[in-house]
Amino acid sequence: MKILKIHGDTGSSVIRVGETLERLDKYIPPENVVIITDINVKNLYGHKFPPHPVITVETGEKIKTLHTVEYICEELVALGADRSTFIVGIGGGIVCDITGFVASIYLRGVRFGFVSSTLLSQVDASVGGKNGVNFKGYKNMIGVFSQPEFVICDLNLLKTLPKKEILCGLAEIVKHAVIGDADLFTYLEEQYKKALDMDMGVVEKLVYESIVIKSGIVNRDELEKGERRKLNFGHTFGHAIEKTTGVPHGEAVSAGMVIASALSVKRGFLPAKDEERIKNLLQNLRLPTHLKADRKMVLDALKKDKKRQGDRIYFVWLNGIGNAFVDRIPMGELEAVIDKHMEPV
Repeated sequence: MKILKIHGDTGSSVIRVGETLERLDKYIPPENVVIITDINVKNLYGHKFPPHPVITVETGEKIKTLHTVEYICEELVALGADRSTFIVGIGGGIVCDITGFVASIYLRGVRFGFVSSTLLSQVDASVGGKNGVNFKGYKNMIGVFSQPEFVICDLNLLKTLPKKEILCGLAEIVKHAVIGDADLFTYLEEQYKKALDMDMGVVEKLVYESIVIKSGIVNRDELEKGERRKLNFGHTFGHAIEKTTGVPHGEAVSAGMVIASALSVKRGFLPAKDEERIKNLLQNLRLPTHLKADRKMVLDALKKDKKRQGDRIYFVWLNGIGNAFVDRIPMGELEAVIDKHMEPV
């Protein structure tokens, strides 16, 4: 097991890579615990949960809403949950996002932690203290910064993931390498076949190194006032593509990273050979480098991006693999590249 720590104004978090669900009891109180999970995780691993009440939700982005938050709060009230209650989210990114948000607002905040069950969640959603839900077409529009006391990254839980879920996680790992670790990027280029085959030695290194990058950034900028914006590389277009096409998050971010790389080349920041390396790695990992999308719908989604300020939006640029920076870009410049990099529906 490898341990990483985040120390922020909203609390401290300990991330345990290689710990297991079976040892969850070691990190929670003996009583007054409530578990939140989704129906798939409960069916697969419910028999491994410690003996505490379980609130079960459905799956998919469609449930990441205030309606689900209301349902969970109603269940907590029915269970008699009070300020001494500890809430554990066991599942992927959506479960962790919702659990963290509910725990942060229920009775003005109760203690909580995560057991992360997907590759995407382990390297991204469960780490860093961002918790929230979508609202009327705006992604993660309502939420809080609040650190879980612990995150357990159980690598054994990854063995039951569908291939598409694995690819989603790999896309975020590529993102971390591109913005912060050229050596990790080279390692991915060399080991992509083992990564696709879920070689546990390779996967453990990828998860750990990704969290090293993200936790380091969060420790320096917990509330996303500067450096943390780098973690949005590929996500400006990625979120717009995801919302308008319904493709999985990782596939949308993959296509978004290609667009962001191309824009960085066009601006003269990124060498063209690095753009090709990024595209080649994504293709080797069976991730898309372009997608079909409705231009008007993508534009509308871009205008609803929470990173937008007036007619400009914060955008993550590359000046080399492993080096990223943030600057605002006119919305019109983003609009101009849509036709070139997205196939019409």
